[in-house]
Amino acid sequence: MKVIFAGTPDFAAAALKAIAAAGFEIPLVLTQPDRPKGRGMQLTASPVKQAALELGLTVAQPEKLRNNAEALQMLKDTSADVMVVAAYGLILPQDVLDTPKHGCLNIHASLLPRWRGAAPIQRAIEAGDAETGVCIMQMDIGLDTGDVVSEHRYAIQPTDTANEVHDALMGLGAEAIVADLQRLQAEGRLNAVKQPEEGVTYAQKLSKEEARIDWNQSAHIIERKIRAFNPVPAAWVEYQGKPMKIWRAEVVAKQGKAGEVLSCTSDGLLVACGENALNITELQPSGSKRMSIQAFAAGRTIEVGTVL
Repeated sequence: MKVIFAGTPDFAAAALKAIAAAGFEIPLVLTQPDRPKGRGMQLTASPVKQAALELGLTVAQPEKLRNNAEALQMLKDTSADVMVVAAYGLILPQDVLDTPKHGCLNIHASLLPRWRGAAPIQRAIEAGDAETGVCIMQMDIGLDTGDVVSEHRYAIQPTDTANEVHDALMGLGAEAIVADLQRLQAEGRLNAVKQPEEGVTYAQKLSKEEARIDWNQSAHIIERKIRAFNPVPAAWVEYQGKPMKIWRAEVVAKQGKAGEVLSCTSDGLLVACGENALNITELQPSGSKRMSIQAFAAGRTIEVGTVL
């Protein structure tokens, strides 16, 4: 069975490697164009491109697929049975969706219809969801509105960061798409179920400004945001006129004026919130590396009563 693959980040690269390892023929890999990255802003290939080249696969990097006759013909020339899409980052128009014999399957990192959109992992943690997962979806022209082929659940742990959930779902998604492709190959079709009309939520793209901590919120809400925005864009506060990133914290039953430092020791930087307090255990002052509170407290302190 011929499988076109379209994706860009690590999440997608894991699926590509799994599909290749399962023995499926991959005539074409689509990924986004190389982008400037790092301090030197060097043009860098996406993780999917790197994986595809290591596997000896043909790679194409169109800027867009909409109204792109050349790209459409390239897809048609593969005579592919199905296309797998994972965090590709480009809109697929209807003519592209219709090109493979069995259409396009998307690996989406949520339990649809909850958290359709760009940042499903982060929004699930931020909202305090007890579980999330991966859905394999038959793509249509809407935003994550297609029928669901399979659903795979993951229990969010109380200390899980977005990075940790991402890695768990990355493996889950790779296993799930291989299983569904094998079923499609064996049976010639996949049963899919329409998404419920109730329970639809949208996972808006993250912004650096919303990652700024509002100490008037409860400690539980802020703690979830810290985990949800770890590693990107990273929750932060302003300290001495510069942003200081907050990487890990725990809720403590203490009260005080919102944003006020209650203590700063090797056990934690304790800051009062709208309700309860947060004990910060890992942070990153501007211009420094991530550090434990022990390392921070060994060389500096923040005075009690300081308002962050």
